[in-house]
Amino acid sequence: MSQTSSAPGKMILLGEHAVVFGQPAIAVAVNLRLRCRMEPATSSTLNGAPLSEISHSYVHHAIRLSGHEGPLALTTASEIPSGSGLGSSAAVSTSLLALLLSRRGSFSGEDVARKAFEVELAVQGRASPVDTSTSVHGRGVLIDNAPGENLLWRIQKDSREWYVHHCDVPRLTFVIGFTGIRASTGPLVAKVKRYHDRTVFARDIIQEIGQLTREGITRLRRGDAVGLGELMTKDHRLLTILGVSSPELDRLVSAALPDSYGAKLTGAGGGGSMIALTDRPKQVSEAIRLKGGIPYEVAIGEDGVRIEH
Repeated sequence: MSQTSSAPGKMILLGEHAVVFGQPAIAVAVNLRLRCRMEPATSSTLNGAPLSEISHSYVHHAIRLSGHEGPLALTTASEIPSGSGLGSSAAVSTSLLALLLSRRGSFSGEDVARKAFEVELAVQGRASPVDTSTSVHGRGVLIDNAPGENLLWRIQKDSREWYVHHCDVPRLTFVIGFTGIRASTGPLVAKVKRYHDRTVFARDIIQEIGQLTREGITRLRRGDAVGLGELMTKDHRLLTILGVSSPELDRLVSAALPDSYGAKLTGAGGGGSMIALTDRPKQVSEAIRLKGGIPYEVAIGEDGVRIEH
């Protein structure tokens, strides 16, 4: 008998890259979802092709970490552009893990989040639990280095630890601009780490991003679009200094700003996507389209991973 699950994509509002070094980050789930169907089979396949550890690394590691044995036929259908910085790999991992763990009965969000984070680590080499925890919990998530109100779970790896909290999300309108460039997360994270480890300047930038994010938590809770937008634009400038933006991202950010409260890259950068906070989504979408981007008008606060019937 087949089973189906789905998980949302995500946007990081503030704090990407800095969160790897213990700074806070704010992420929200968006109404772009990936669906995964699983059914018994005589050989393991993904979308009709033989399952390969090299070609399907996220799926391979998710199956291994779940403890499942035996062949499976897996089918995925995604509204989340691959390599867009919107959490497509996290959605694959969490939706598949939810299915695999549900075969044993009920599953906990914390268990899925922990295992999905291990999948990201295995594939990318260095990661934070932002994408996977947002995909599991949905709505809004605050990642911090200390426990606070609305704590969901704690994730630790080596000397690093993250406390994952629920974050209330007000009604705000965003437009995503996808550059069409599919950037790999791992090399960009490694690039920032080298910069961070070698220079005091980069470490200061990481600290400043952390300070912006803490202020952003207050702005978000108040529904202060003007204040949050200003912080997003500042964050983009800091991420550009760290070397993770690109000419394509900068063009889309500049195009969106005249009709937005603020705009920035989201995710690892190097391509992928930017986001704009706006009450004029049609104008922003058209501006992004004219600069060669692919716009998505999205709702935030989407439900997290779920088994669908």
